[in-house]
Amino acid sequence: MNAFYFVQDRQLARAAGALIALLFIGGCSDPPKNRFQGYVEGEFVYVASPLAGTLETLQVRRGEQVKAGDPLFVLDETAEKAARDQNQAALVLSEAEYARQDKLFRTGVAASQDLDRARSTRDQDQQRLTQAEWNFSQKQQAAPQAGLVYDTLYRQGEWVAAGKPVVALLPPQNIKVRAFVPETRVGSIHYGESVWVAVDGVREPFIGKVSYISPHAEYTPPVIYSKESRDKLVFMVEAVFDPTASANLHPGQPVDVQFESKS
Repeated sequence: MNAFYFVQDRQLARAAGALIALLFIGGCSDPPKNRFQGYVEGEFVYVASPLAGTLETLQVRRGEQVKAGDPLFVLDETAEKAARDQNQAALVLSEAEYARQDKLFRTGVAASQDLDRARSTRDQDQQRLTQAEWNFSQKQQAAPQAGLVYDTLYRQGEWVAAGKPVVALLPPQNIKVRAFVPETRVGSIHYGESVWVAVDGVREPFIGKVSYISPHAEYTPPVIYSKESRDKLVFMVEAVFDPTASANLHPGQPVDVQFESKS
């Protein structure tokens, strides 16, 4: 009975020793030197009107997809419509007066100064009408490009100051991945090279290309002469993707980034 337990204890000891050896080997092996942590970043397109006004109509909701040219919002345009109509009426009168002065000038009744004055008045009214029509058109804003309505920044009925964004769009081509690479590895990464991005919960990686390598370190220690200090330097590297793929990425999402290795 004692011999049985002795043999069993020796077998358990051997198994435990083998497990410890495997863990030690695994702990001593280097992690993948070509994989780095990163995150998804989005460059938003903020749509605003150059004129102030009350938000009359918000025609999109957060989370919707829009196409280029789709209407986004309308600000109160009462004042701009009145100015446009007033300038249209003024132009009708000044054009009629110019036509009358031109006819009189051709018959020798009117002086050239009268004709020039009528022409100047007509041209000024035309410029005022052009400006009024532009102001009126700016109270309605459409999507400059296709993308996701990432956020709406005002509610219907609120006052919107001139130039303040009402809708934030995220076009898929504006979605990118940023990773921070140590100084010892950034030299082996080149513009245009392939990038593999792994996302939690997604089986297949996203494949993109390096689009930007920062020329400056993101962190510089007080002394950078030693190798230990240089190891603290990291450089930002950005990668872009085909819009059909990047549409499935979300800003702020953590990712694992692996670069194509030339070494």
